[in-house]
Amino acid sequence: MLFPTSLVGSYPQPDWLIDRARLAGRFPPRVRARELWRVDPAYLEQAQDDATVLAIRAQEQAGLDILTDGEIRRESYSNRFATALEGVDIDNPGTALDRSGHPNPVPRVTGPIRRRHPVEVADLKFLRANTGRSPKTIKITVPGPFTMAQQAQDDYYGNAESVAFGYAEAVGEEVRDLFAAGADIVQLDEPYLQARPEPAKQYGVKVINRALEEAAGTTAVHLCFGYAAIIHDRPEGYSFLPELSACHCDQISIETAQSGLDPSVLATLDGKTIILGVLDLNDMTVESPETVTARVRRALPYVPPGRLVLAPDCGMKYLPRDVAFGKLTALTAAAAQLRSELSPAAS
Repeated sequence: MLFPTSLVGSYPQPDWLIDRARLAGRFPPRVRARELWRVDPAYLEQAQDDATVLAIRAQEQAGLDILTDGEIRRESYSNRFATALEGVDIDNPGTALDRSGHPNPVPRVTGPIRRRHPVEVADLKFLRANTGRSPKTIKITVPGPFTMAQQAQDDYYGNAESVAFGYAEAVGEEVRDLFAAGADIVQLDEPYLQARPEPAKQYGVKVINRALEEAAGTTAVHLCFGYAAIIHDRPEGYSFLPELSACHCDQISIETAQSGLDPSVLATLDGKTIILGVLDLNDMTVESPETVTARVRRALPYVPPGRLVLAPDCGMKYLPRDVAFGKLTALTAAAAQLRSELSPAAS
């Protein structure tokens, strides 16, 4: 299929599940933030199950080709996995600078980083069990090792690269278990490749490749400029992107809509499938399908149609649910329009 459509990862959580105003008023938590949940802890898992089903149904109704669980059970894209690891003290957090330069409470590394148990396998199985009768392609996201290392205080390894490799081992175990449990696509979220380009150029690709060793399915890496609701200014281009040509991943997820990114940089990623962000999540206006197709066409001189997946710029976590659903509907309508125009030529 040409132009399959997908979330990057997250879909908005319902207001009855999480305090969305409180969530939006802070940077994404790196340690646990249980105070964000509105539901009594005794009923939270059941409520998260119900909200996950709603997120899956919304994706199906919008017509997406690749489904995620919407990351409904997560307070942020990274903290659910990062705080489940051995060697990390979350009760006595450390401090690290976020991508805006402000200090933020983060996990404190106090020993060898190891994965105690699968963290997201049950989430994946729940997704598969609730995707309707017809088989669907499913994707799940895991925070990447480079980003988690940048979002931690190291009191053990004494070397940032060693911390990242410690996380890579834990991520690699999770990736292998997710594919064994039936994932079609596993995506590593690595926004700090863009936020911290100098260390990224030293060892970013190396630690990602370590995490993807023995991956038994399609793998993706997502990097962005930050949530639109949190980081409002966009640079003219990525500080780290061509380097991913050496990454062992199959797909690379980038944003182009809000930033107006020059898509010519995608020519440096020959052979990679591009998950092309074409929905502006800073704009609460629902794009027309024509606006979305115009954004896709900007990339076509540099990436063939058969290597494009259409998606939002980033996770949709902070959007109102009606806006998110409207944008996804525009996305799938744009994909259908492009297929009808280009399928004969592509064949």
